[in-house]
Amino acid sequence: MSGIWDGISAWAQGMKEDFILNFVTENRWKFITTGLSNTIIITFLALIIGVVLGIVIAIVRSSYDKTYGEMRKGFKKFLLWLSNKICELYLTVIRGTPVVVQLMVMYYIIFASSRNSLMVAVLSFGINSGAYVAEIIRSGIMSIDPGQFEAGRSLGFDYKATMWHIIIPQAFKNVLPALANEFIVLLKETSVAGYVTIRDLTMGGNIIRAATYSPFLPLIAVAVIYLVMVIVFTKLVNILERRLRNNER
Repeated sequence: MSGIWDGISAWAQGMKEDFILNFVTENRWKFITTGLSNTIIITFLALIIGVVLGIVIAIVRSSYDKTYGEMRKGFKKFLLWLSNKICELYLTVIRGTPVVVQLMVMYYIIFASSRNSLMVAVLSFGINSGAYVAEIIRSGIMSIDPGQFEAGRSLGFDYKATMWHIIIPQAFKNVLPALANEFIVLLKETSVAGYVTIRDLTMGGNIIRAATYSPFLPLIAVAVIYLVMVIVFTKLVNILERRLRNNER
């Protein structure tokens, strides 16, 4: 038994020394906190861009599917057709290329003269997320009973007002779990931000690892922080879903 306890004691002492080396010495823990702050900023700002962009594209795509065949020939019909084609091209390109490639194109080509790498990352991830949010919301809009449009018209709403005040709120409730999943995916995708020299959470762990040549604790710490953030967000979404269900009763 004494041999076992001696082994455990030696392991604990080694872990303590490893912890001090990786996080306490030279205040290396600041790489983690700074990286976490940047990760949260990128994720939430990109989510806002993605949701706004996704709603606009979803409305264009669903409007085309629902009304294009019934519209008279003219400029409005051509404009809807053109807008839909632009949205289709956007969805094809964004969903067909890796997010890390899009990030590097934005940083090294489109915004090569910019020194604000954080905002470039926000735009890149926001544009990427918008493509997936658009299809999620479009599926929610298309799932709404067509009678809801007729009910809106009977209340005196035009198509835009019906879509905004009646259809979108219902679609949002239907697709909330899918949107929450997209947020989780977005949060984890930001881990590639280090490709353009942004000190996000993953990059913070890598900086510590490179300085100490001790990969275990820095990488485990990064993984645990991501896991905790996902668990907390999932709990918050579950609470929101329960409240929405209770409001429907």
